[in-house]
Amino acid sequence: MNHLPSRPAAYFCLALSMSLVGSYVALSRPLVGAIPVFLLAWMRFGIGGAAMLHWLPKPAGEPPLTQQTRRLLFLESFLGNFLFSLCMLFGVSMTSAVSAGVIMASIPAVVALMSWAFLRERIGLRTWAAVACAATGIALLAFTDRGAPAHEGAWGPASGAWLGNLLVLGAVVCEASYAVIGKKLTAALGPKRITSLINLWGFALVTPFGLHAALRFDFAAVPPGIWLLLLFYSLAASIWTVWLWMTGLKVVHASQAGVFTVMLPVAAALVGVFVLGERLTGGQLVAFAIALAGVLLATLPARPAAAAGRQQR
Repeated sequence: MNHLPSRPAAYFCLALSMSLVGSYVALSRPLVGAIPVFLLAWMRFGIGGAAMLHWLPKPAGEPPLTQQTRRLLFLESFLGNFLFSLCMLFGVSMTSAVSAGVIMASIPAVVALMSWAFLRERIGLRTWAAVACAATGIALLAFTDRGAPAHEGAWGPASGAWLGNLLVLGAVVCEASYAVIGKKLTAALGPKRITSLINLWGFALVTPFGLHAALRFDFAAVPPGIWLLLLFYSLAASIWTVWLWMTGLKVVHASQAGVFTVMLPVAAALVGVFVLGERLTGGQLVAFAIALAGVLLATLPARPAAAAGRQQR
């Protein structure tokens, strides 16, 4: 039975999905301080896969997977799961959660650029202005982080903050690809089936690296609190956020869904400040404001008169 959620429920699913992504992006900082990145990613996919084994079997009414659907599933996992996890985990280990949040605010602009480059969609002046805002915010952030004192604590100095920011920007590209490909997948498969299949691909891709890291790791040295955080991260990243996003995409257009990515940087920054105790500097605040201005430019609906004028041309 293919039950579609109401539009308000779909909006709620999309907003909650991006809020959870922002939360685990920030909370992954203490995780990468205690567990190697490849091992962390491997355990994340393993825990998530074990929790949704019952989602893997093909439903009775689902058509057989086509070659195109198989390719899309692989790309969705490779870009949205595997590469996103590696770029994000390595990136936040070198920069702050607040900085990662500022960079993540560029997702709607990147989605627009990818639509223009790969789907040949027309981009208006306001969208180009949003792209410029995102680029300005990221550039200002890079300058601010370069001149800021090194972060102290378990994650080490922030001398490689510029590289961390670059990796987080790579995660943004992966997340934008995930948003675009996901819309196509929801036309062929249900949210639970998509969630379980792309997690299985992610587990297969990272297994060689995870096994190698596991053989050299002292599991007994990990504090109990980190294991609980790992459980939350695994369930949120592998199950909850993917299922919520795919459920919302069943009803909402991909371009509309891009509006809700604003919840990701906001959640990441809030968790960084109020949970991890990071300090929001003046430069970061200005960069955040510029980046969010770009989000508003990219996602606010056009005025009816302007939209009608474009259609008459």
